[in-house]
Amino acid sequence: MGVTLVIPTKNEAATLQAVLESSMSYADETIVVDGGSSDGSKEIATAFGARVLVDSGDGKGAGLRLAIEEAGEDTMVFMDADGSHDPGDIPRLVAALQDRDLDLVIGSRIRGGSDEWSGSFGRFVRMMGSHMILIAINYRWGIRLTDCQNGFRAIRTDVARRLGLKEKGFAIEQEMVMRCLIHGCRVGEIGCHEYERRGGASKLNLVTVWPDILRTLIMLSLQPRREM
Repeated sequence: MGVTLVIPTKNEAATLQAVLESSMSYADETIVVDGGSSDGSKEIATAFGARVLVDSGDGKGAGLRLAIEEAGEDTMVFMDADGSHDPGDIPRLVAALQDRDLDLVIGSRIRGGSDEWSGSFGRFVRMMGSHMILIAINYRWGIRLTDCQNGFRAIRTDVARRLGLKEKGFAIEQEMVMRCLIHGCRVGEIGCHEYERRGGASKLNLVTVWPDILRTLIMLSLQPRREM
C-alpha cells in the first residue's frame, strides 16, 4: 500500500524540519499543506523535497480536504507538524488498515498516553471536551472507540474522497469519523503516544472549536446510515 503523508502547517518552522527528517522515509509521497505561514515553513518543506500545497487559509479542515483531493497513493496518513506524534507509528497505522481490513485507523491517546492532556486548566478542558464528544459518537453509532479527535490517523484514499467532508476547521477530525460510520466504513484504532509539542503555539481555540464540533455532531447524528 503506497502512503501519502499529509502534514498541515501554519507557522511551524520551529519543528517542521525535525518532523520531516524523521517521517519522510515512511512515506512514498509527503504533502505539506500550508495555511499561510509567514515564518519560512513552506521553504523548509520545499527544501526537504516535500510537495507543498497552499490552502485557502480557512482552517485545518480546508487544508486536509485539499490534500485528500491531491494525494497520489492508496493510503493517507495525517500527522501534525509540532512533533507531538511518533513517526515510527506510521507503519503501525498503515498495517492496521490492511491486516484488520479497516478503512480508517485512529492513533488513540487513551491507549497510548498523552503528555498534552494534563498540567493546566486549559488542557483539562480540552480532555473533558474530547471525551464528551467521544461518548456521544460511541452512543449514537454503537461503537467503542477511545479517541476520535486525534489528528494522527490513516485512511484509505478512495474512502476519504467519497466521504464528502465539508468542515473547514478542527471539527474535520470528528466529521471524518462520523461520516465513515454513516457510510458503514470500518473504523478502528491503535495506541499511539502523544508527546509535548516541541515548539510554537497550539492553533486549537477552545472557545471556537467546541461549538463547531457540537454542530457537526448534531447535524451528522440525524443522518441515516447509507452506502457509498
